[in-house]
Order: sequence, then structure tokens, then C-alpha cells
Amino acid sequence: MEDYLQKILRARVYDVAVETPLELAKNLSNRFKNQILLKREDLQPVFSFKLRGAYNRMSQLNKSELEKGVIASSAGNHAQGVALSALYLKCRAVIVMPITTPATKINAVRGHKAEVVLHGDTYDEAYQEAIRLSNLEGLTFIHPFDDPEVIAGQGTIALEILRQSERLPHAIYVAVGGGGLISGIAAYIKSLWPQIEVIGVEPKDAAAMTMSLEANKRVELKDIGLFADGVAVKKVGKNTFDLTRKYVDSMVTVNTDEICAAIKDVFEDTRSILEPAGALAIAGLKSDINKRGLVGKDLIAVACGANMNFDRLRFVAERAEIGEEREVMLSVEIPEKAGSLRKLCEVLGTRNLTEFSYRMSSNTTAQIFMGVQIQDPEDRYVLIQELSNSGFKSLDLSSDEFSKMHLRHMVGGRLPITSNINSLVTSKELLYRFEFPERPGALMRFVNTLRPEWSISIFHYRNHGADVGRIVVGVLVPTEEINSWNNFLKELGYKSWDETNNPAYKLFLGAQT
Repeated sequence: MEDYLQKILRARVYDVAVETPLELAKNLSNRFKNQILLKREDLQPVFSFKLRGAYNRMSQLNKSELEKGVIASSAGNHAQGVALSALYLKCRAVIVMPITTPATKINAVRGHKAEVVLHGDTYDEAYQEAIRLSNLEGLTFIHPFDDPEVIAGQGTIALEILRQSERLPHAIYVAVGGGGLISGIAAYIKSLWPQIEVIGVEPKDAAAMTMSLEANKRVELKDIGLFADGVAVKKVGKNTFDLTRKYVDSMVTVNTDEICAAIKDVFEDTRSILEPAGALAIAGLKSDINKRGLVGKDLIAVACGANMNFDRLRFVAERAEIGEEREVMLSVEIPEKAGSLRKLCEVLGTRNLTEFSYRMSSNTTAQIFMGVQIQDPEDRYVLIQELSNSGFKSLDLSSDEFSKMHLRHMVGGRLPITSNINSLVTSKELLYRFEFPERPGALMRFVNTLRPEWSISIFHYRNHGADVGRIVVGVLVPTEEINSWNNFLKELGYKSWDETNNPAYKLFLGAQT
């Protein structure tokens, strides 16, 4: 420990890195009844803490090593840290990245004048190629985590935390991938104030350090989840495992939904968007508070990165509400008869819907897929009980990965040739899109305005987070009542579009012929 303490105190990081703020997360603090502080490593020049360790290691290279250059294997944050450090030190940098690396990350590395070599489909393949090129060309390999000087560079975060804290925190939560970040922080914290808890956080589907600590040896995972790609490591480092085993108090694992919820939490407090690995510590902090019932404590989470791919934001937004237990996904069974949908909406009342999908079938009952916003886990049980008391069978799908990933986007089908509600010989299915002001009760107003003898055959709604709601509705209207339908559209006052002749509707949803 004394050796690492000296390394951290001597570490050179501030030629390229900055001292990041320790900020109070007001919303999180109020919700969880603890003072929660965020160490904002997402504000580094490369939007990640990785710059610290990379530069500290490279700043100690001799003249000959700098003239030959450095090499690293990384698909993200470490690559940018090495590239920027090399730019400052005026040395050559080669970064080996998997072929699957998004173009935004490749361009970011090239933006720092580094050479990019694309090789292999996985990090391990890129790593092997980097080692080969290192030996072939005499380049110094900069390890992303299992190097004492890299660990020491990351440890300067702990130095800043204790200098910036008004009082000693109860616990510090740190994301764990290969283990370099938590090793440096834990080595410094435990050398000065061993009473402060240092707690590691990993994804449940990439918990290499957790499993290694349980086995008391380094374990290599066969498969790992890639959502939090910044910590997707199959095997932790030797140095980092030894340090974590000695100085880290405990480990917490969280799922994808909890990570998404943490990204949203930080956005609501800071208006910044963390990457999944960057929000990992916040997710672990929340989980640990709930598990141990912590109240009135000073808790710190390291927000360690913000290199988010823009196209992931839709996924994050959809899963955050479930991870926060503010949304429940349900399958609800209703009788296939006129008025059933209206009765269901009466049970839902003014609850906000996030999704509502229904397609008439030839059976006597129909399944409706819907997402409903809830206040807390208790509210979930209240809703399910209210549905049951009203005669509606329901199934909670909130924990079903198939439903969350696929089913919610697949509800549909064709109208049957015959129906036990109306004869399709005398009724025509009309398909319309509607827009309405997105406010509680607006959807209910729409359903109540429909005449009860008009059977709803399609109903699809998704909350897009805008001030305008959008729904698609199919209605079986007897041919002699088409004029009544047109009058209904005028009286409703919502914007509407007739999609009955839309080719996509005819191909995928229209009546069977």
C-alpha cells in the first residue's frame, strides 16, 4: 500500500487531465434521503477518467521509447486517452480497435492524430494483434488497466475526492471492468482513511471481478454482456485483482434496466448523458441504498465516462422507466366484444400510458399489451389488483427480456375473415392516425367519444415524450354509418389522417382475403 500511495502522490496527470468537480446530485439526494455526490470524470477532455492512467504511464517513458512510439488495444475510452497523451508528448500512437467499433469512436481517436488499425471482431483479437505489432515494431504497449503506473494515475481521483469533500464520506462507489480505476482509488483511500467503504459495481452479465473474488482467484468469463462496453472485460488484471481483494469492501451487480435508470437520473441532475459504464457506479449506489437501508449518509459515485453512442439513447429511454420501477409492462385479457376497451380505460383512469397495443382476433378474448407509469413497486400491485377486481386477467411482463426487447414492437396481425362481433360483409375496417395534446385523460376522452356499436379492431399508442400524443386506431364501421364516422371526426377536434388505403396497412394488417 505504501508503494501505491507514493506512486499516486507522484503521478503526473495534469498536463492533459483536469481536476473534475465533486457535485451534489440534488434530485437523487432528496429521493434517497442521503447526500449523494458525483465525481464528474465525464468532464475530462476525452470524456473519461482513462486519460489519467494512460498519461501517467506514458509520461515516464524514456526518450528512446518515445521516439519508437506506443501502442494500445481499445474500442473506446482508453484509446482516446492514449491518443491524446501521445499528441501532447509528440510521439507516435497506434491504436488497434475491433472491426466492429462504431465510426464515431474511430474518428475520435483519429482526431487526436493516432493511427488506427482495425483488426478482429472482439477486444481479445485486437489485443493479440496489438501485442504482435508491439513486438514487431518495438512499440511500448500501454495496458488499459493492469499496470502499476496506470493504476496510480487513476488513483489521483481519490486524492481529489478527499480534498474536495467537506467531510469524510461513508462510501465511494466505483465501476469495475478490468479493475484499474477501483484499485487506484481503494489503494489511496484505505492508506489514509480505512473506515471509508470502497464498493465496486459491475453489470450482472459481465461480473468478472465479483466472480473472481468469490472464487478467490481470477476467473475468465466465457461470455459477457456488451451493453456497458466500457467495462466488458472477460478477465480482470493480476495487479488489480490483488489490490481489489485487499482493499475493496464489497461488490454490487446491477442489470441493464438499472443502468439505464441511472443514466436518466444523472441527466435529470446535471443535464449530462453518461455512457452505460459511466453510470454504473450510480446504479450500484442506488441498489446498495435499497439493499442496506442507508439513510443520512454521505455517498460518492464516480461518473467515469460519457462516450455515449447517440443511437443508444432510444433504448436507454425505453428501459429507464422499468429500471426505476416507474413503469409496469402488462398483458391484459379482455372479452372480444364492444365496450370492453372502454371499460379497461375506465379502470386505468388518469394513469399515464407509455404503450398500448391491440389487434382484434377471431377468439372470444383478446390480449392487450400495455405499458403504464407507476409511482413505485407498491403502485404496481395496486394496479394489478384493480384490474383483477374489474374482471381483467393480467400478466406482469416487466422482467421478461423477450417482451421488453421484441414483443412490444411486434404486436399486430391481420383481421380475420369473419368476426364474432360484426360481419365484415356489412362493416368496413377504417384505419386512422390521430394526434392529440399529450395530457392525462386525453386518451380516455378519445375512447369515450367512440360510439359503443363501433368495434375497435386496432389500437396502438406509444408515449414519445413529446407534447403531442399519436395513436393508430382501426374501427369496424357499418357501411351505412360512414357519414356518422365522418361527423365524429369533425366533432372530436383532433388532427387525423385516413390510412385505410395505405399500402403498408394492406400488406401487414389488412383483412385476410
